Amino acid sequence: MNFDDKRDELRRRQDKARAMGSPRILDNMAAAGLLNARQRIDGLLDPGSFSEVGLLAVADRPEIRAKSPADGVVSGFGTIDGRRVGVSASDFSVLGASSANIAGKKHNYVKKAAQRGGFPLVELGECSGSRIPDAMGARGMADTIVSFANGGYQKDRHVPWVSAILGQSFGGSTWQAMVSDFVVLRKGAIMGVASPRVTELAISEPVDAEELGGWRVHATETGMADAIAASDAEALSLVRRFLSYLPSNADELPPRAPVPDGAGLDQERLLGIVPEQRNRVYDMRKAIDIIVDPGSWFPLKDGFAKVAVTGFARLDGQSVGIVASNPMFKGGAFDAQACDKILPFIVLCDSFNIPLVFLADTPGFFIGRAGERERLGGKIMNWILALDQVTVPTVTVVLRKAFGMALHNMNVGRSSETAIWPGGEISFMDPATAVNVVHGVKHDDDPEKFAALLGAVSGETSAFDFAEAFAAQAVIDPIETRDFIIRALRTHARSVGKHRLANWPVKF
Repeated sequence: MNFDDKRDELRRRQDKARAMGSPRILDNMAAAGLLNARQRIDGLLDPGSFSEVGLLAVADRPEIRAKSPADGVVSGFGTIDGRRVGVSASDFSVLGASSANIAGKKHNYVKKAAQRGGFPLVELGECSGSRIPDAMGARGMADTIVSFANGGYQKDRHVPWVSAILGQSFGGSTWQAMVSDFVVLRKGAIMGVASPRVTELAISEPVDAEELGGWRVHATETGMADAIAASDAEALSLVRRFLSYLPSNADELPPRAPVPDGAGLDQERLLGIVPEQRNRVYDMRKAIDIIVDPGSWFPLKDGFAKVAVTGFARLDGQSVGIVASNPMFKGGAFDAQACDKILPFIVLCDSFNIPLVFLADTPGFFIGRAGERERLGGKIMNWILALDQVTVPTVTVVLRKAFGMALHNMNVGRSSETAIWPGGEISFMDPATAVNVVHGVKHDDDPEKFAALLGAVSGETSAFDFAEAFAAQAVIDPIETRDFIIRALRTHARSVGKHRLANWPVKF
C-alpha cells in the first residue's frame, strides 16, 4: 500500500467514525429536537477549537468493533470563551453509550490531562449503563477496578468538573455527575444508579423512569441537579455560564467581567423590596438582583430547599458566591435540606477562590421532630465546621434579623467584615418566643402584659447594641449594602485561598 492509499484509508476510517452509530437513533434524536454527541460539542466549544482524541478507537471485543465507532464517546480538548477545557460527550447512537473499557480509557485520558494541565473538565453525559456482557463475571469486574482504583473519580477540586445530563444516564455518567461541581439536567433526561428495567427486576415492582430519576426529582427533592434546562442548547449555555464565574484551576483567581452601565444606581429599590416589619415576608432573590451587577445573578439549586439561596453573581465585575436566607419560604428558618444546599456551595467557593457574601434575615432553624430525624443537629455543625476551614474573604450583611444558632451559620460577626441594617435585630431567639418560653405569657391571653414583657425582652437586641460590642464592624443604610460589600472585598482580598476544603466529601 503506497502513501496515498494509506492516506485514503485514514480518511475512510475517520469518516466512518465521525458518522457515529445507528442512523435510526440519530434520526430519532434529530426528530425530537435533540443534538447528537458531536453537535453538543460544537454547541459547547468556541467554533473551530475542538481537537479530538481517540477518533479511531473501537470496542475491545472483536465481534463488535465494526459497530462501535469511537467506542461511544467523543473526547478531546477545546476552548470556551478562549479558555482551555477538556470534554467528553457520550454518543448514544453507539451501543447506547454503554460504559466499556476503551470508552473508559478515553474519559480518563481527558480527565487526567485536565487535572495536569489545570483546566476544567466537562462531561456531556448519556449512558445506558455498563456494557453487558463486558462487565459480567470476575474478569469483567476486574476491568472496572481500573477506573475506580486509579483515581478516575478522585475529587481534589483542583479544576472544576461539570456534568450535563442530556438523556438517560445510568452507571458511568451518573457517577461522574455525583462528583461534579455543577450538574445541569435537561428536561426529559433521567439520572439514576440503575435503569428502570434493572431496578424493576431488583425490587420486583414496576418503576416509572421520571419518578426514579427525572428532572423534577433531582431539582426539588434530592438537590442533585444544580440547574434545569429545557433543551440541549440551553444546557450547554448554562455550562458555559457556570464556568465563566470560576477560574480554570484552584491556583488562579476567577476572571473579572466588565461592569455593566448603570450598576448600583437603583439601590433605593431595596427599601421597597424588604419590609420594615421583620415578620413580613419578601423574596430575597429580588433584593440580590438589586445589589449585584445587573444580569449577573446565577442561582444554583433554585428549586431545592427554597428557604436557602445559593448562587454566583458579580460585584464590580468580581465573581462572588452568595448565601442567603429567603423569608418567602418558612419565614427564612433553615431546615436540614437548606444545610445540604449551602454547605457544598461554601466548599465550592472556597476551593476556587470565590469570596462569599452572606445575606442574613433568619429567625433560626426550623426545629421539630422532622428536623431531628433528618439529623439537623449534625448538619448544622457540619456547616459550622466548614466555615471554620474557609480562607477566602467573607462578608456578611444582616438585613432584619439573625437569631439563635443560625447567626453563627450565617457567619454573622465572624466574617472578614460584618454589617447590619439599622433596624436589624440580634438575639438568642425571637423576642416574642422568648416571652412565651421565659414567662409563659401569650399575646392572645394577655395582650397588655405580653407587650410589656416583650419590650423588656427586646432590650439590647438592636443593630446599635451589636455594633457597640464590635460584633459588627458597621451599621449601614440599606442603600449602602452594595457599596459596603464591594469595599469590604477590596479590603480583605487575597490572591488564592488555602483550599482546606478541597477534599471535603461530595453529595453528603
